[in-house]
Amino acid sequence: MFPANFDYYRAGSLAEAVDLLQKNPGAKVLAGGHSLVPAMKLRVAGPSALVDIGRIADLKGISLANGQLTIGALTTHAEVANSPLVKDNCGVLAQAAGQIGDQMIRNRGTIGGSLAHADPAADYPTVIRAVGAMITVFGPNGLRMINADSFFTDLFSTALADGEIITSVTVAAQDASTRGSYYKIPHPASGYAVVGACAIVSQADGVCSSVSVTVGGATANPVRCAGVESALIGKAANEANIAAAAAKTDESVNATMGDQYASSEYRNHLAAVAVKRALMAASA
Repeated sequence: MFPANFDYYRAGSLAEAVDLLQKNPGAKVLAGGHSLVPAMKLRVAGPSALVDIGRIADLKGISLANGQLTIGALTTHAEVANSPLVKDNCGVLAQAAGQIGDQMIRNRGTIGGSLAHADPAADYPTVIRAVGAMITVFGPNGLRMINADSFFTDLFSTALADGEIITSVTVAAQDASTRGSYYKIPHPASGYAVVGACAIVSQADGVCSSVSVTVGGATANPVRCAGVESALIGKAANEANIAAAAAKTDESVNATMGDQYASSEYRNHLAAVAVKRALMAASA
């Protein structure tokens, strides 16, 4: 499998990368390459040029300031999974990153590349929506921030405008009353999520004060499960209440995808299972 011919440029700065994208219509950004390169080899993607941003140091790293955890777009999955800052302030992100692909993919793939690619079976999009992240992008018109709720627009499509590049992901640091869990049913060959669910639960005085539940892998974009969330708020996070809430998953998860591995009906069933297990783990 060989890709079609393309031009290659290595950007030394973010501004240079944006300039190269503008000068080369049809160009794609290359970060870790673990999503784009296979697509090019299969001729699913055929960019006229690649703009390699992998050596832009400003896009790497993890920091914590003013209660906000910021992860650079070029931070690898392995770095997210192993970061004490991420584990202590948004542990569910580290948990999800540690389940991505295999060790080689985790060592090369990046959080920004995964979000920009917007694969419906990827792990990050589901978690990013659940934690209410903000995604910072830079393009011809400067910096702007996009809420995760509006970032994913369709199958492999995002709110990124032409020439824009993800620079970082920011999430609010979680306190001791808030716990999160990501549970997925992985495809046995690829490790991609057939269905995955992320649950974030805050408890006070023995009841749920805040609940966020998102399902990915079943539909074109990750879906917030409002019915599940409202069914648990104000109630104890016990098994009976969680089971009753999880039964409302199909109110939000509809138009599910079907393929040769899992039918639409099977994914609907798995979504409720994943939601229940994620909520149980987050509430433990």
